[in-house]
Amino acid sequence: MSDSLPAIRLKPGRERSLLRHHPWIFSGAIANVPTDADGKPLKPGAFVRVLSTPQNTPLGIGFFSPASQIRVRMLSFGDNAPLPTPDWLRNQINDAANRRRLFQSPADRNAFRIVHGESDGLPGLVIDRYDNILSVQILSTGFEAFREVLPEILFDLFPDVIGIYERSDATARTREGLPPKSGELARRPGTNPDYNAIEICLGNGIRSVIDIPNGQKTGSYLDQTLHHALVGKLAGDRDVLDAFCYDGGFGLACLQNGAKHVTEVDASDSALSALKANFARNGISETDRFEIVKADVFQFLRSARDARRTFDLIILDPPKFAETQAHLQRACRAYKDINLLALKLLRPGGLLATFSCSGALSPALFQTVLAEAATDAGREARIVAAYHQPADHPVSLSFPEGLYLKGFLLSV
Repeated sequence: MSDSLPAIRLKPGRERSLLRHHPWIFSGAIANVPTDADGKPLKPGAFVRVLSTPQNTPLGIGFFSPASQIRVRMLSFGDNAPLPTPDWLRNQINDAANRRRLFQSPADRNAFRIVHGESDGLPGLVIDRYDNILSVQILSTGFEAFREVLPEILFDLFPDVIGIYERSDATARTREGLPPKSGELARRPGTNPDYNAIEICLGNGIRSVIDIPNGQKTGSYLDQTLHHALVGKLAGDRDVLDAFCYDGGFGLACLQNGAKHVTEVDASDSALSALKANFARNGISETDRFEIVKADVFQFLRSARDARRTFDLIILDPPKFAETQAHLQRACRAYKDINLLALKLLRPGGLLATFSCSGALSPALFQTVLAEAATDAGREARIVAAYHQPADHPVSLSFPEGLYLKGFLLSV
């Protein structure tokens, strides 16, 4: 790769965020229309050198995304920023994996995130490990350039990995002007990986089976594993409602910690089928200790209110209500609605563990929404714990937007 990269110049004063190593440059910050050496428009994913104006100070190297409002995503910073080569990518992934090894013990957990996009200096690249399988998301134009070399790098770095599956079917990819892609990316010669039935242990004594092609995100929600254990420890002798239960991670933890009864609610047939299989795998049979309800959670909460049902512990872990800032106002109404209804269903002294995975919703705004819900529900509520994404989903201080998962435990 040549060092004579096309130049992108920023408008005066727009370099401040890059000096703090923030990885995004929006279209409105760019002063020129960049072209290649032949004077033609840059192709999506082209690597560019970013310069300040009028000083022409080199600020770093990134890749160009003409279809996105985030026009450049930075890969390295400063005058001596390294070129994005396959060796550079290998080193970046290896560094990310080594950071996980500081806190990750393979003996008690075999599923975790290896690369977390911008927070690991690899914007738009996500790599999750499920036992000896890697699930990859390529969500930005720049890493399309590394698609062919990525499997070789990963097989070299992780000798026990036998297969790599791609789940690049998230909406973030379409905002880059890229078509969704999903399917096997590569397999190690002589192996026969089964991507539909991977048994994982998440470090809390609970075992699950993951279906990468059909599961959520890269196959499952690895970011909630820590919270399953923390909330589960509060469930002893309590009547629990697990809303938006998906494959039952919270419910399993509650039952294993002595919950009196758990009601699991989700609208997805596939999620509830996975839940039943996971319960059976962990030795929990269908008894009077739990019930499974296929229903829209909003409707279930209203029906439970009308029927005067009450619970000791309610868990709300909804899907992302706000994809972008444009959806934030509508999302706040939805978060307020479900939390207001849940607060009304709690017995005195009850607990509400409530989460949001909408990056556009800040923890402070989420807390405000919860305060308004408590007021309208006529309940006194206190924050007794705050939750955020675990260490394998780090948040770079240069990229606070990387904090997307937040939660509160309320005593009511």
